[in-house]
Amino acid sequence: MIQEGMKAPEFTLCNKEGEPVSLSDFKGKKVVLYFYPRDNTPGCSRQACAFKDAYQGFLDEGIVVIGVSKDSVASHQKFAEKYGLPFILLSDPERQAIEAYGVWQEKKMYGKVSFGVVRSTFVIDENGTVIKVFPKAKPDTNAAEILAFLKERE
Repeated sequence: MIQEGMKAPEFTLCNKEGEPVSLSDFKGKKVVLYFYPRDNTPGCSRQACAFKDAYQGFLDEGIVVIGVSKDSVASHQKFAEKYGLPFILLSDPERQAIEAYGVWQEKKMYGKVSFGVVRSTFVIDENGTVIKVFPKAKPDTNAAEILAFLKERE
C-alpha cells in the first residue's frame, strides 16, 4: 500500500458520466481519494453518505473528494443518483488505480479467503504527495477523521 510521504500514483479513469478524469487534473489542490469495495452495499453506502454530509466542509477547504471502486460507470451513476452524491466517483474495472495504491488485498470473511478492495483513504497535497493514509477506513467516521486531520494541519 502507498505510504505517507510517497508520490501519489497518477491515473486516468472514467467518472459517472463516462468522461476521463486524471489525478493530475487537480494539481494545486488537495485531494481526498477513497477506495471502497462496491456501490450500494451497506458499508459503502454509509461511507458515501458520510462524505456527502461532510462535503461542504471539504468544499470550504478547497478539497476535491474522489471515490473509486471497480463498479461500472452505469453503477456509479445509479449510486450517485440514489444517494445524491455531489463528489466524483471513478470506475476502475481494470483495477489500474486500485492496484497502484495497493488496496487490492487478500480479505477474510466468515473463514473464506478472497481478494478485494480494502476500504482505504489517501489525502494528497497540492504537489501530489500522500500526506495521510487511512488504511481499513471506517465507513461512518472516515470523512470526519479526514476533516479533523486537515484542520489540525492548518
